[in-house]
Amino acid sequence: MQIIKILGCTAVLLALGATVLATAKQPLNFPVDSASAAILQPGPLLVASFDETYVDSHRPTNANGDFPGSDQRELVSRVWYPSENAQAPYPLVVYSHGFSSERNGGAYLAQQLASEGYVVIAADYPLTHRNAPGGPYVVDVVNQPGDVSFLIDSMLAHNRDSNHPLAGMIDPERIGVAGISLGGLTSTLAAFHPQIGDPRIKAALSIAGPTEPFTEVFFSHRRVPFLMLAADIDALVPYKRNALPVLQNIPDAQLVTIKQGSHTGFAGPAGILRWLDNPDAIGCYVVLSNLDTTSEPWFKQLGTEQQGIASETDIQLCQLDPLPTAMNPLRQQMITSVVVSSFFQSQFASEQAQREAAQSYLDTTLAEELAEVEYAKAPDRRAAMNAH
Repeated sequence: MQIIKILGCTAVLLALGATVLATAKQPLNFPVDSASAAILQPGPLLVASFDETYVDSHRPTNANGDFPGSDQRELVSRVWYPSENAQAPYPLVVYSHGFSSERNGGAYLAQQLASEGYVVIAADYPLTHRNAPGGPYVVDVVNQPGDVSFLIDSMLAHNRDSNHPLAGMIDPERIGVAGISLGGLTSTLAAFHPQIGDPRIKAALSIAGPTEPFTEVFFSHRRVPFLMLAADIDALVPYKRNALPVLQNIPDAQLVTIKQGSHTGFAGPAGILRWLDNPDAIGCYVVLSNLDTTSEPWFKQLGTEQQGIASETDIQLCQLDPLPTAMNPLRQQMITSVVVSSFFQSQFASEQAQREAAQSYLDTTLAEELAEVEYAKAPDRRAAMNAH
């Protein structure tokens, strides 16, 4: 009987602990009846998903550690899409994960977008995901824009296949990219790089992605609407060196800044880290544990000075000490959701009035309603030059 009582008490304590972990330290809600609260709500469409491995037999995966390499690239992927096609075709967004992360790190964004009428695909990139063979290898980011293009090819093939659930669901003229950290860099490369970029991409969003290696020349190759979402106390991708310069280097770029936001807080799994003063303590540990600092700097693999890649860049990684107190990651992800949704709606919504309303929200309403957010937009220097 005593053992039963002990077991019963243990079960109660475990259940209580699980409840506390799941429900405690929740973020403040957005203001009632605000535009931000309305945008945060799931869209009107039910969301379906499937997993599939896409194999690019035309490009190899390099050797890495004890991994001998492969003559192909395997992309284990998940696709989220509206379960009905009454409003099809829908825009396509390719989401890219960060270093030592995986495809579901942005699931909260994919779910939101799919409920609003988007098809979203995210893949585990062959050598930079958390369980990559031989360990996560940051230099393979140079191959990830090619992976993005291959994923676009694969999704458009589904779109043309009358027997596939995605048949007729995708609008080839409305393709966007988004990513977190190294995935933000991947998205930027895929949108702008003169050699490995993809001209089918019509909008790009980087969430705390590095831009320091890129000069103004790099962003002159293509004209792509671009938004940078960044945190001002980011310990992994320093804000002043990577976020602020987009306003100088990219004509018409938008910058949304989350004050007291962390780098790690953007990733979905970081919600459980809300008990820490700053989740970048874990983010820095994971990245530094997997990053090879003995070989040539990874950014030198991205391209040439003529293409707009700086040959000398001092990547200042995890140098904040002590780490300042950061906001609740769940609150940070709420803000991220409304920014990502509004940006793509401003570019891809089917009605002009919807596009204008989404842009107006970013321009004015976002910062008015959410005190921890700042918005800035770069001047359109090309338009100014044409006017003269």
